[in-house]
Amino acid sequence: MGEKKLEEKIGKVPEIFKELKETDPDLYGSVMGLDQMIWADGALSRQTKKVIAIAIAAALRDGHAVRAQMAGAKNLGVSKEEIEEGLRVAFLLSGMPAYVHGKTALEEYMGNRPKK
Repeated sequence: MGEKKLEEKIGKVPEIFKELKETDPDLYGSVMGLDQMIWADGALSRQTKKVIAIAIAAALRDGHAVRAQMAGAKNLGVSKEEIEEGLRVAFLLSGMPAYVHGKTALEEYMGNRPKK
C-alpha cells in the first residue's frame, strides 16, 4: 500500500512506517496486510472502528495515536458527536483522565482549543 493511500486511511503516516518500509519491507508488508484486514468494512463499519480506535487511544492516553485516528476519522466522515460518544464510553471504562485526554485532543483538532 502506498503512503498516500495509507495517509488517506489513517490520517497521518507515522515516520516509523516510512522507515520500516525501507529497513524491513517484509515486516512492513505484513503490518500493512493486517491493517487492511482490520480496517475493512465487516460487521462493523470503518467509521465505527475509527471511533473505537479513538476511544482506545484516549484510554491509553496516547496523544499521537489519538490525533492520527482523529485525522483518519475526518477522512471517513466521522462526526464530532460520534467521537464524543466514543469518548464517553472510554470515560465509563477508563475514567476521567481518558475522557479529558480525548476531549482535549478533539477540541484541539476541531480548532476550539490551542494545542499544548
